[in-house]
Amino acid sequence: MKTVLTIAGSDSGGGAGIQADIKTAEAHGVFAASAITALTAQNTQGVAGVLGVKTEFIIKQIETVLSDFDISAVKIGMLGNYETANALADILKNFGKPIVLDPVAISRAGSKLLDDDAKTALTKLFTLADIVTPNHFEAEYFGLCTNTDAKLPKCNFLIKNIFPDSAVAVDRLFLKGSFARDYETPFAQKANTHGSGCTYSMAITCNLALGFTLDDAIQNSKNYIYNAIKNAPDLGHGNGPIRHKTQTACE
Repeated sequence: MKTVLTIAGSDSGGGAGIQADIKTAEAHGVFAASAITALTAQNTQGVAGVLGVKTEFIIKQIETVLSDFDISAVKIGMLGNYETANALADILKNFGKPIVLDPVAISRAGSKLLDDDAKTALTKLFTLADIVTPNHFEAEYFGLCTNTDAKLPKCNFLIKNIFPDSAVAVDRLFLKGSFARDYETPFAQKANTHGSGCTYSMAITCNLALGFTLDDAIQNSKNYIYNAIKNAPDLGHGNGPIRHKTQTACE
């Protein structure tokens, strides 16, 4: 069994963050170890509070896992501050296995989730990652322009839902700053999408750990997230969680 490490925040509502990552790993037949960067008090209607974990303890979690498990891939989610992002860049610079970075900076609704000071440190991680998965708000924030003629950073990134008002869900891949291809699925007509960004990046991580090429990992994950949203249960009174166990997950 392949083992992956997810470095992210905890969602008490169970739909996003560490909880979504572990459910996604299970759906793909992959074991997930974790390092928690923050505790959140949240549900389907919003976030009531956030308690950050000290950087030293985040690093201790990571080092303890890496010293024992044969980790096949790492997924990075919510980091929140400069110190944590900078320390993580130092740990992973010689990791040598797939790294997927979901730069949690701005929510799907446009709310800011990252300290300004952390922007530079998080950008350092871009060059270490096999793929960076920003939403369209984050792409603009980090200068990952959606214009295919623009001069872009020399890293691999996938801009999720590049045309948010479209009837088709389009994710655009850039390899070393150059446009590569688009991935499309029908737009899932479902209100319950909580945790979809976390789940998508974790699905890519699992696929890479299982030995799929980056292209196939993204395509598999794109199909997986479409079905996860399409078959989402109606839980809670707000933007509910998606269904992590689907027919399209790798077994």
